[in-house]
Amino acid sequence: MVKLSVTVASLKLKNPVMTASGTFGYGEEYAEYIDLNRLGALVVKGLSITPREGNPTPRIVETPAGMLNAIGLQNIGVRAFIKDKLPFLRQFDTPVIANFFGDTVDEYVRAAGELSAAEGVHALEMNISCPNKQEGWIMFGTDPKRMDHVVTEVRKTTNLPLVVKLSPNVTDIGCMAKAAEEAGADALSVMNTITGMVVDIRQRKPVLANNTGGLSGPAIRPIAVRMVWETCRAVSIPVIGMGGIMTARDALEFLIAGARAVAVGTANFINPAAAVEIIEGTEKFLIEENISDINCIIGSLKLNPLNERQPNHNADY
Repeated sequence: MVKLSVTVASLKLKNPVMTASGTFGYGEEYAEYIDLNRLGALVVKGLSITPREGNPTPRIVETPAGMLNAIGLQNIGVRAFIKDKLPFLRQFDTPVIANFFGDTVDEYVRAAGELSAAEGVHALEMNISCPNKQEGWIMFGTDPKRMDHVVTEVRKTTNLPLVVKLSPNVTDIGCMAKAAEEAGADALSVMNTITGMVVDIRQRKPVLANNTGGLSGPAIRPIAVRMVWETCRAVSIPVIGMGGIMTARDALEFLIAGARAVAVGTANFINPAAAVEIIEGTEKFLIEENISDINCIIGSLKLNPLNERQPNHNADY
């Protein structure tokens, strides 16, 4: 037996594997494929005060080792989620983390307030970093002063653990991480998708109707691991790592780099059971390494001395 449980802020998770917002619907969609009780936490699709239709199509295109999406945060709205989706999730003993967003500070505050009052929401994940929106709110994720303001106001609104999801589309992720921590974030999600473009060479125009979209999948994983490592060095609050996690080996990279937990995203589209398989693979790795507690490997990264090569371990888990 090995211990897989971890603590993120005040959330006690049975294991460090959760789902990434926007890739797992509202949970019910995947319930016929996996036992939701096995997840460390379930993060639902991003919610706004009022329903959103999202961006026009086409809004998804496959890329080498990944995908580009510009869904535009389509969702049913906070009130419909609480009324129609949350009752189903209450039957499981897996913590529910509600991802939310707004176009203004007031919308963020209102969404956080309503979700915090709902029975069955255990934490909030504040999305200030979606690359698919054209409104000014994207500046919340790239301007430390604006981030400080919106996180501070939301912090006043909720007593739930507050996770801030950071954008990779910045020069210094550590600076943004510290701004979020100082404003009251209890944990950080690192990272969101990277802005990209795919061009139709026959029509000489972008494939996506939105022109640009967010790149996810294995292609971004090395960048995400580096940003998680940099974030963990910059702050003292827990970090949830995400970005291209497909296997237990991928998840372990993030944990060793310092992440307290990980979120599985694009892999859910390919394999609905990906999160559970990653949990099982992580446990297998710990047994093989004779490690009794997952917390023993969190932040255990040993940096190479300059100009010294290290062996490459390629075992699959």
